[in-house]
Amino acid sequence: MSDNPPIEYDFPDIRRWEQGDAPYIHVKESGMPGPTVMLAALTHGNEVSGAIVVDELLGRGLAPRQGTLIFSFNNFEAYQRFDPNNPFKSRMIDEDFNRTWGRLDQPATTRETRRAQVVRPYVERADFLLDLHSMHDDCVPLMLCGPLDRGAELARRLGAPADIVRDRGHAAGMRMRDYGGFGDPQSDKTALLIETGQHWRASSVVVAKDVAHRFLTETGIVEASDLPADWKQPAPPSQRIVQVTHAIATKRGNFTPARRFEGQEVITKAGTVLGHDDGEPVTTPYDDCVLVMPAVNRPLRAGVTVVRLGRLI
Repeated sequence: MSDNPPIEYDFPDIRRWEQGDAPYIHVKESGMPGPTVMLAALTHGNEVSGAIVVDELLGRGLAPRQGTLIFSFNNFEAYQRFDPNNPFKSRMIDEDFNRTWGRLDQPATTRETRRAQVVRPYVERADFLLDLHSMHDDCVPLMLCGPLDRGAELARRLGAPADIVRDRGHAAGMRMRDYGGFGDPQSDKTALLIETGQHWRASSVVVAKDVAHRFLTETGIVEASDLPADWKQPAPPSQRIVQVTHAIATKRGNFTPARRFEGQEVITKAGTVLGHDDGEPVTTPYDDCVLVMPAVNRPLRAGVTVVRLGRLI
């Protein structure tokens, strides 16, 4: 992949959605009892497939049949700085918005922590959350369902994508999808995070629309007839769940891969060398080890997770 992959679709102008219940957040009340459902885009400013979904649904005036529907463009400031000549830079401004959620009670010192404090009460209201993401590298779509059974069960009910990943989040900081009740085993709140594919592939928009359609109808907040009929795609023949067991981080950013790796690649033999970090070999801990979202094919910095390792369950 080149340093600047081609952008295969037009970006939406979201400035028309600035004025809402909070900047770039819109709450739609049905007046009827029901769940509160949140659809979030632009948690990272260069992950645009979800913004297309939220922009179009707002433009259509989608309203809930019951309960409450919340739309959010999270890191809109980073998105508005997007530069096609340096497209990966607009992932964030000061820090990763999606690693701030474990310290929102502390003073906000970055644009992302200030924005997360604005978004926070809406996340706390939500019974169901779908966080729409995409990936740096070409990879099959992944549904990150968190560590709890109810997340995996909801992902299975959606029926797509084919790959579901159970993990416990990032050592670098709590994600939005793990915040509050979403990460509480005693709660019924459920959040999913969809990785739709490479950021600017047209196929990532197709996946975002399909999963949003499935999510909104599954929660009962709308009916299928309220959504564009062509958004829903044929379901994969089956789904599989990968349980993440290890997250491999580079100590100083000098991890050297043994070769180019693909996402969801299954490494047959335990002890296979994946690369070297600070000169020390990094190997697979068991047979049939799945490589989840490897980041080993691009420049790294200290502390970054280069790959997660998982078992098929």
